[in-house]
Amino acid sequence: MSQNHTDRSSSEDIEWCYDAVHRVSRTFSLTISELNEPMARDICLGYLLCRVADTIEDAGHLPPAVQTELLQTYSRSLEPSSGTTVSSFHDAVEEWIPTTTNADWEVVENAGRIVDVFHTLDDHSTQAIRGPVRELVDGMAMFVDRYADAGGLRIKTLDELEEYCWYAAGTVGTLVTGLVSHEATDEQVAQMEENARSFALLLQLVNVAKDAATDMEEENNVYLPLELLHEQGLDHSDVSDADNVESLVPVIEQVTERAEGYLDDAQAWLEAMPETRGNTLSAWAIPFLLAVGTIRELRERPADVIEQGNVKISREEVHSVTQQFGGDGDPSIGELRAKIRQQPLHQY
Repeated sequence: MSQNHTDRSSSEDIEWCYDAVHRVSRTFSLTISELNEPMARDICLGYLLCRVADTIEDAGHLPPAVQTELLQTYSRSLEPSSGTTVSSFHDAVEEWIPTTTNADWEVVENAGRIVDVFHTLDDHSTQAIRGPVRELVDGMAMFVDRYADAGGLRIKTLDELEEYCWYAAGTVGTLVTGLVSHEATDEQVAQMEENARSFALLLQLVNVAKDAATDMEEENNVYLPLELLHEQGLDHSDVSDADNVESLVPVIEQVTERAEGYLDDAQAWLEAMPETRGNTLSAWAIPFLLAVGTIRELRERPADVIEQGNVKISREEVHSVTQQFGGDGDPSIGELRAKIRQQPLHQY
């Protein structure tokens, strides 16, 4: 049942939002747990606004034309001057919500609740969040429409993959940069703006490499570029087939290498970021370092992407990474990156 009603307190709504993030994303759950207010609230809301669109884009039961229209309606509902309300989006999406919902679809169903909390943020926060979120939603709508006849995304080139990754994850770098920019120095802002794209592409390209098989099986989306597949005598339809592991490994390795190329600039973004408004280095350094660990695993066992369904680092290493930020002062990101690139942190 929809939760888009008004007989709740604002504190109940924000509590629901925090709970929702912890249920739908382990990575962002870690990030938000590391933040203080008001940054924790801002990132929580920004993430959930994006998650609504992401769930619609990934929904295999939605016809592409419906996905595109829902995403466009949702984007307009986030702009007060558009004349489209979030209730209009809810009315349009309601018939497509699965009878048995999961945490992701509960977020979609409660989009009105999320937007209500979003509208309680101060002007700086709403302005910093709205633009990047709408860019993400509009970009997703464009890609769904581009591949409507294929029934799912079928990325053709590395450049197109990076274009998609920007829309899917660019929000992270630009949104965080915008939220902290008015309390940062001109030098910090310039450094963050220059490298925000790299931080976002690093995280998303790692996701593409490690989840290539499951993305096709569960979402009917193939993000491995056709130009790389063709080099190995493969097509999009060959992704996730265990018989093609030997030929798919070089493709996984090339995407992983592309991600690794963004590590230096992503680290520069981290090191320029001020810890203001409740922002902390650990909130963004942890996903950065987990990406480093995942790159290591992808380099060592790329075949597991196809044979095992994905590549993950261990819970022990995740715990070890998070524990690095529990004391006084921040550790050296460069030193941690170098150690994790060689072997799991908990093995030292």
